[in-house]
Amino acid sequence: MPRYPEVIAEKGRRVLMLGNVAVARGFLEAGVQFVAAYPGTPSTEIVEALAYASKHLGGRPYVEWSVNEKVAVEAALGAAITGAKAVAVMKHVGLNVAADPFFSSAYIGVKGALVIVSADDPWMWSSQNEQDNRWYGLHAYVPVIEPLGAQSAKDAARLALEYSAKYRRPFIYRSTTRIAHTRVPVETGPLPSPDELIPIGEFERNPAKWTLVPQYARQHRLELLEFWDKVRNELDTFPLNRVEGSGSIAVIGVGIGYRYAREAAKILGLEDDITLYAVSTSVPLPSRIIDKVLSHEKILVVEEGDPVVEYQLKIAQAEIGARIEVYGKNGRQLLPRYGELGLEKVVNALAKVAGTKTPEWASGNLPKQDNSRTLELPPRPPVLCPGCPYRSLFYALKRAVNKLRLKPVYSGDIGCYSLGILPPFEVQDTIIDMGASIGAGNGIARSLSQSQDKVVIAVIGDSTFFHSGLSGLANIVYNQTPMLVLVLDNHTTAMTGHQPHPGVGLSASGEEVAMLTVEDTARGLGVEKVLVADSFDISDSQEKLVEALRYVVEKRKPAVVVAKGACMLVALQNARRARVKPPVYYVDESKCTACGICYTAFNCPAILRQENGKARIDPALCTGCGECVQVCPFNAFKPSKEPSPEWLKIMRTARPIP
Repeated sequence: MPRYPEVIAEKGRRVLMLGNVAVARGFLEAGVQFVAAYPGTPSTEIVEALAYASKHLGGRPYVEWSVNEKVAVEAALGAAITGAKAVAVMKHVGLNVAADPFFSSAYIGVKGALVIVSADDPWMWSSQNEQDNRWYGLHAYVPVIEPLGAQSAKDAARLALEYSAKYRRPFIYRSTTRIAHTRVPVETGPLPSPDELIPIGEFERNPAKWTLVPQYARQHRLELLEFWDKVRNELDTFPLNRVEGSGSIAVIGVGIGYRYAREAAKILGLEDDITLYAVSTSVPLPSRIIDKVLSHEKILVVEEGDPVVEYQLKIAQAEIGARIEVYGKNGRQLLPRYGELGLEKVVNALAKVAGTKTPEWASGNLPKQDNSRTLELPPRPPVLCPGCPYRSLFYALKRAVNKLRLKPVYSGDIGCYSLGILPPFEVQDTIIDMGASIGAGNGIARSLSQSQDKVVIAVIGDSTFFHSGLSGLANIVYNQTPMLVLVLDNHTTAMTGHQPHPGVGLSASGEEVAMLTVEDTARGLGVEKVLVADSFDISDSQEKLVEALRYVVEKRKPAVVVAKGACMLVALQNARRARVKPPVYYVDESKCTACGICYTAFNCPAILRQENGKARIDPALCTGCGECVQVCPFNAFKPSKEPSPEWLKIMRTARPIP
């Protein structure tokens, strides 16, 4: 478990914190009692920090990694119904998974408090899309609170939970990548006593309140609209909302947009020419803020993501028939609707609104530099880590497919194995959302011409399998869809930083719990052909894949292969703790024929090509996996020492260290 001692630092200190850790601290200061989440960048560290706090505060608050975001919101809502202060944490696409209970939570409200954290990812640094989840707030009538940069991440989180408790309604806490992963000094406030963090509530039976049958849901709808009008009028006094200056030009800095806007005004020397509105409550945009802003003749809206505040402002403008120039991301577009905000973009936009000269560095018109003396760095495409079990498994998969002369369609999924889209493996033909490898694979398999050489192979990770692969697998069993489901079981949620899941046997706080194996789960769902392969043993993997693919093609039924092998990063961590030293491999140049299989077809980043075409291993990158020995047809790879039985076991079984 990662260490975050700063999250439980004593009050009155100024501590350097990651933005996500500051969010966790804010929830703790507000007395959070129940936390449920599914890991996803850029949100993961919030729950890791809260799990660390729970472990050091006697299991208070309760913290869990749920199997997916829908379950996390349902669990948090259930706790909030009993009176607990609850938080559900996820990245932006996770709210898509949780949309059903999320919309329902807006109708029924809560007895305690409920905050849904949506960590948005502008420019998709680690995501499949770039959605702005403030639209969810408008759609579901759930207020949205944004920190004004990482500096106010803690206070915004504390206030979100407090306001949810005040109104007994769910609130969204919307963060973005820069807020989540920026380190800032944070002033620590007082923490409640550990006993106050225990989720002890009472359920009051009241079907009219807690059940959404049409009879009651219609009344809930009316109450929700009444609440929306009330909160729109009251959020003007939200502590993070403020007005700075008294110039003629209104600049609305929404969330982190406030930081960019303030800095841009300073750079342009326009502090006396603008009125800067710092807006933390972006949905709904408070009525009195709208009234004040519309008293200006020129308005610039600076917000990260979509023009959510800009649209609300323009609707209000249209209602009163005001002739006002509103600039932002729509209409008079000065800021792009894609990617992250940047200081240059905001400086350029504000300069145009104010009619002042744009600095050359922000104009985009800088003269081309003389790059004749600039060192050209080689391209660095993303690549699987040295020793990754996925590499040897993909290699075996390609060999199995070629041996059977099949024409596969690889239905891919979300995880480290998404890198299988790249050469030389190219085993990801579609990547849609978590679990879609099986769900979409079903549709592809049913729509392909029924040729014996065509087969759909769904490639999914163990954490993703438990997240949303179970329903897809049940579906192909029920419909007897002929396809292979290949589950890559590396005993962790590797892509987001090695969090546990139901197949690991560890809780969020590192306690030993029941372990659900992928293979037993698949059999329980009715899969008749389930095979388990050793990811690090290419021959074993190829043999099992060939057997399963033959079954799919001949029997026209689904099959599952579970390829087991620990994430090498976790294995190395386990080995260090156990004082087990992995071997380092080298190349016997007398046997190397420069065939290039190891650094082209296998593509291990620890294996380098020399000028004469022969291979060389970088000892600093070699992880001791020994996969190269199996790949080389000329037996040119040798270990510096024979791998110990302890290391071979760790490679295959290592789990995250609590």
